[in-house]
Amino acid sequence: MTTTTKAAVSQILRHKDDLGDEDDEPKKKSREDWRKAKELEEARKAGTAPAAVDETGKDINPHIPQYISSAPWYYGTSGPTLKHQRPQADREGDFTKLDTYYNKGVDTTKVVTKYRKGACENCGAITHKKKDCLERPRKIGAKFSNAGIAPDEFNQPNLNLSYDGKRDRWNGYDPSEHKAIIEEYQKVEDAKREMRAKKLEEDPTATEEDDNEGEDEDKYVDEVDMPGTKVDSKQRITVRNLRIREDTAKYLRNLDINSAYYDPKTRAMRDNPNPEATESDYAGENFVRFTGDTRNHAAAQMFAWEAQAKGLDVHLLAEPTKLQLLQNQYQQQKEQLKTQVKQSVLDKYGGEEHLKVPPRELLLAQTEVFTQYNRDGTLVTPAEKHWIKSKYEEDVLINNHTSVWGSYWKDGQWGYKCCHSFIKMSYCVGEAGKNVVLDVQETTQQVEHKTISEKSQKSTSESSSSDSEVDTRTKTERSKKKKKNKKKSKKKKKKEEKKTEEDKLKKALEMEEKQQKHAEYLLSQDERKRSYNSMYDVKAPTEEELEAYMMKRKRDDDPMNQFM
Repeated sequence: MTTTTKAAVSQILRHKDDLGDEDDEPKKKSREDWRKAKELEEARKAGTAPAAVDETGKDINPHIPQYISSAPWYYGTSGPTLKHQRPQADREGDFTKLDTYYNKGVDTTKVVTKYRKGACENCGAITHKKKDCLERPRKIGAKFSNAGIAPDEFNQPNLNLSYDGKRDRWNGYDPSEHKAIIEEYQKVEDAKREMRAKKLEEDPTATEEDDNEGEDEDKYVDEVDMPGTKVDSKQRITVRNLRIREDTAKYLRNLDINSAYYDPKTRAMRDNPNPEATESDYAGENFVRFTGDTRNHAAAQMFAWEAQAKGLDVHLLAEPTKLQLLQNQYQQQKEQLKTQVKQSVLDKYGGEEHLKVPPRELLLAQTEVFTQYNRDGTLVTPAEKHWIKSKYEEDVLINNHTSVWGSYWKDGQWGYKCCHSFIKMSYCVGEAGKNVVLDVQETTQQVEHKTISEKSQKSTSESSSSDSEVDTRTKTERSKKKKKNKKKSKKKKKKEEKKTEEDKLKKALEMEEKQQKHAEYLLSQDERKRSYNSMYDVKAPTEEELEAYMMKRKRDDDPMNQFM
């Protein structure tokens, strides 16, 4: 069985023209030829056979895929080649070379002292007009002042960059700019040498090995053999993945469910599981997280950000030594300024003897927290939480009182809890005062009961006497007189109620007018000069006051308001 090779149509036609009509079909490869070609390809990939050679004499990588190494039919190649994948000479000649790029900045070689016709009226540069000028608008332009004429910009070339030229990240870079970085590092190295020389002068026994000891610590991290650690030799770090087996597990320190939260996934316990124990060797993960150099690192980062905001070129990760030196200088100057200001205030006003107080440990050694212990030394109850006091005086007890004013409330009145007294600034009489208040309440209740019973007896006696007196009268006359008397009494009561309601409404209207005038007066005053009364008695308004308010209320949304 044979297969035909893929040949271009132009090649077939060309062979037909050369050979005539003898070869009507292209050459066919046998299975043996295909097998040999496959073996040769495998040998070239394995490296046992020499690679194929291009027509220009270059080797062809056997691992290149066929769809890349095979030239298209219209390219007209007779043998293996990669010429179609390389940059074409005719096209590369049209592109700009990589060493040419746009000019940066302005042309400082030419110095112009006089305004030129057609130049920018603002700055005097001839390469742009006034509407395209990027300088600050001058009060008097260069056209009229002939002063401070700006240099001209470069005339940029018309570049035709290739694919590589457009993506060249170093195109247009000036290598002389790197000298500034080298000089900066050189200054740091000089400062280090001076510091080492000073240390050697102060302590001749010190050697350079002591200085480099901290820098070379990470070199020996592979030799660290600590329990519960894993060393990554590529990144030079140690990873804590297991606890030390001699230690007590965190979740076994306190088995109470309401104790500190333990996260089994991260093996972290947030807080101290035994807060009552004064001498505890474990304070929680949150406490450990903010110990050591964590706060120093955060302070250094904040200092770097503030320094960058003020124009200093410093970075925590790129230049840690420079940042440390700057931070030390800043702290020293800050302390000097503080001491100078403090000393100047003391020299002017005095009072230095008040600053010489005992240490803070001695002042705060005693507390008022009540704690009760068992015989085995454990706490009976946890320590009570004390509320944080305000800046005002609290728990000030006067006149023999054991509680403050406002600690007792009854029937809408405040008083003292110790003696149930409702009189402020009164003298405390203790339990005797409570008994007196209770006796008064009992007597008032008894009096109320007596009055109610007497009223009921009077009403019954009056009814019995009236019945005996009016026996002679007939029932019809009595009923008529009662009806007439009831009607007259009702009319009188209605008239009296109307008069009282009208009088009350008049008074309420007058009070409402006074309040509105007073409110207008207060609004016209300055806010800082208004009076403030904290002892104002607030009561619920009566029906007459509500009606007066509704009658005197101003309605801005009323369309007839402007005609009033």
